[in-house]
Amino acid sequence: MKTIPEILKGSKIVAVVGLSPKPERASHEVAHYLQEHGYRIVAVNPSCAGQQILGEPVYASLQEAAAALALRGERIDLVDCFRKSEDIVPLAQAAIEIRASCLWMQLGVENQAAADMAGAAGLDVVMNHCMKIEHAALPVT
Repeated sequence: MKTIPEILKGSKIVAVVGLSPKPERASHEVAHYLQEHGYRIVAVNPSCAGQQILGEPVYASLQEAAAALALRGERIDLVDCFRKSEDIVPLAQAAIEIRASCLWMQLGVENQAAADMAGAAGLDVVMNHCMKIEHAALPVT
């Protein structure tokens, strides 16, 4: 298991599951911050599929997003989950299926069964941490 700084430094393409089009929502704020700091955001929200959020196309599922990126020779490195804790197991299964490197559950989101499943498949797992906060805490290099 990599450390949080190692995960953040090693990830370039981040799928934000539950990305809201509303700027006041945490998912939107975090995704915007990540974009400003060099990450490529892949928006996943079935309610907004076919639209754009933060200038990126929105996909209905992780599988759909991964397939679109694969056509360009790219892949999702990290799956950042802005969903309820009880909704994470299917996202862990999808993260494994698309061969992401990390399953990240935002502040307040914890699901041990999902973490165990993803960890057993070789993914790094982070629970109950905010990517924006963790990135902002990285030492400047």
